[in-house]
Order: sequence, then C-alpha cells, then structure tokens
Amino acid sequence: MLSAEQLGSRARRIRLVVSDVDGVLTPAQVYYSERGEELKRFSLRDGMGTELLRQAGIETAYFSRENCQIAIRRARKLTLTHVWMGVQDKALKLPELLEDAQFRLDEVAYIGDDVNDVGAMQLVEEVGLVGAPSDAVPEVARIVHKLTRRKGGEGAFREFADWILSLREELYT
Repeated sequence: MLSAEQLGSRARRIRLVVSDVDGVLTPAQVYYSERGEELKRFSLRDGMGTELLRQAGIETAYFSRENCQIAIRRARKLTLTHVWMGVQDKALKLPELLEDAQFRLDEVAYIGDDVNDVGAMQLVEEVGLVGAPSDAVPEVARIVHKLTRRKGGEGAFREFADWILSLREELYT
C-alpha cells in the first residue's frame, strides 16, 4: 500500500485517465432490442467526472476490447481525443496509446474491471494510479489503489475521478 503522501504525489502527476468502457462506464451487461440493436447505459455523473478532470488539466481516454460505435458516440459527446476500440491486448497497446497521446506512464491513471485490464493496470500500478469499480473481478480488485464504492456504470468513474482530484487537492476548485 502507498502512503497518503505517495498517492498525492502520484495524483499530482496525472495528466491522463484511461478507462475501460464495458464494466466501468457501463454496467457489465449488454441489451439487444427486438431489431437486434445493441444498447448500453452510461452514467451522466461519469460524464461530469470527465469534465471535472478536464477542468483540472487531465484528459480522459477510452480503451476497450469491444469495437463499439455506441462508446465512440459517447466519447464524441464528451469531446474525447483518445478513443481506442477493439484492443485485444491492452498491456501491449498501452505504450502505443501513450506515444500517440504524448504522455509518460507515470502521468497515467487507469480504471478497469476485468482480467483483460490486468496487464495494463500492472504497468500503470508501478508508477501511476489504478482503480476499479466495486463489482470488478477479484484479480483486478486485488491490484488497485482505489476500489470504488460504486459499481460499473453507476458512477464508479466519477468516484475515481473525484478521488484523484481530492488527492491533488483540486476537488471542485
């Protein structure tokens, strides 16, 4: 475990929060209509979390295994620049995302919920900050600095964003 001072020091370096989509920004569920349309539910509070991070000079990126047009539309609405869909190996792609976005690994916070996030989270955990929703799988929950009280799709991203901002002492300033 890191001390409060170490967490604060890391939080002050954060310039990019990378978020998995399904299970973090949405519940770990998918809905299909009778016509076969895929539907996903996003939390508006998570969207405000993205805005609060932006106001503090922190960008948000989506990093998803799924190739989901709904998530891309949500990212556009939130005016995100870094949206990577269809990523099969997140640990392998993370350095490419960082090079493209021009950030260092120690400037990253990552929130994920399932085993396909573990490799990337382990990279970030050494020098940045990692978090997970309360309903994350145990393999993820064991390695995070912040396990939120909220579930994925129910404000977990917002809680993680608020936690980072509070560590930086920039909560709602």
